[in-house]
Amino acid sequence: MEIGETLQFAVVAFTAVFFVVDPFAAVPIFLAITGDQGAERRRATALRAALAAWATLTVFGLAGGILFRLLGISLGAFQIAGGLMLLLMAVDMMRATPSRTRSTQEEQAEARGEQEVAVVPLAIPMLAGPGAIATVMVLMKRAAWRPVPTLLVLGAVALTGAITYLILRAAASAERFITRTTLHVLERVMGLLLSAIAVEFIVGGLRELWPVLRVSPGT
Repeated sequence: MEIGETLQFAVVAFTAVFFVVDPFAAVPIFLAITGDQGAERRRATALRAALAAWATLTVFGLAGGILFRLLGISLGAFQIAGGLMLLLMAVDMMRATPSRTRSTQEEQAEARGEQEVAVVPLAIPMLAGPGAIATVMVLMKRAAWRPVPTLLVLGAVALTGAITYLILRAAASAERFITRTTLHVLERVMGLLLSAIAVEFIVGGLRELWPVLRVSPGT
């Protein structure tokens, strides 16, 4: 893999993982279900949620190839399915409405009465939901266990986890200064970018299933 291709793959991997995890979308729910916690406990909850999301995505990324082989799923089919899921999420993000592919209102309401909310529903399914898992598995499949691309995907997951923790930690300390308008603007911008990534996944899947759709160099 050339340097230019490596940099391009690194950017695509990070943006795809970060936008689909979308820690900004988790901020309102994080603040709501940790409303009875003190500042120190909120920061601890944010750390556990970020770590649980990172661990979940890393495990599925490393085990994705085994699942593909066991279930007989091709990369093309999974790319199309993952792309469609991302597209649904992106549409909800551009409308600034909670995506039911992440978690339902019933799950969020139930979580408010639980003592430990870091793993469920914050890490799973809010941060490491089906869309994020599918994205990491597709990226790992593209990496094909080559050392550099594989490390780039795992690095993107780790970096996303670290940024997620920082965002949730900051939200816990700056709740009074965060407006819904600000969150909605960020949601819409990230939704637009995520929709482009979703389309790329779908087109890549179609080309994988039907090689005739691939454009030859110079045409």
